[in-house]
Amino acid sequence: MNPLRALCLFALAATPVLAGEQPLFNGKDLSGWEGNMDLWSVKEGAIVGTTTAENPLKGNSFLIWKNGEVSDFELSFKYKTHAGNEKGFANSGVQYRSKIVDPAGFVVSGYQADFEAGKTYSGILYEEKGRGILAKRGQKVVVSDGEDPRKPKLTVTGEVGNSDEIQATIKADDWNEYKIVARGNHLQHFINGKQTIDVTDETAVGAKAGVLALQIHAGPPMQVSFKDIVLKTP
Repeated sequence: MNPLRALCLFALAATPVLAGEQPLFNGKDLSGWEGNMDLWSVKEGAIVGTTTAENPLKGNSFLIWKNGEVSDFELSFKYKTHAGNEKGFANSGVQYRSKIVDPAGFVVSGYQADFEAGKTYSGILYEEKGRGILAKRGQKVVVSDGEDPRKPKLTVTGEVGNSDEIQATIKADDWNEYKIVARGNHLQHFINGKQTIDVTDETAVGAKAGVLALQIHAGPPMQVSFKDIVLKTP
């Protein structure tokens, strides 16, 4: 790599998140993002992740935002899924406060705001390569330590909405609006204006800062799209 280009990339990666409202995607190219470019592209003003029968994906892959880590923030974006397979399967999500565990393979672990083409997982809180599902859609949950750190105690303390009613507002093969709010150990997700989860993570392993990344899931051919990605920090 050209030494000057390497220096510029290092400076970009070290740039702190600015206060206020910050668009993370310019609508034209993948500047500021890093991933497997056989999977990711920009089409019609959106970031698009695509897998095909000819280019199958054996493990989940991520497009990682390079311009710093996030701690307390609000992130809003629009997403769309398309299942290019008979199973109707398309799964994705946005990682936040996450860790890069395989830089060469663009693999991360941590909190994920999940969504899919199906009717079960959109809006849940999942921890990729970690503790699994921390809150199902509609739940208000307190996460505390269990005997095994990989299996925390999940206490459902209430509801933020009815899962079926939330699902009824999610549009198939069309754009939906998603918002993530993270403040301290308190995490909230919203889809199309409806709150989907409310989680207080009281464990020591609950991340307070980390990277943002977009996921494309292993499995049959599918396509996921993102646009209007805006980060708001205190």
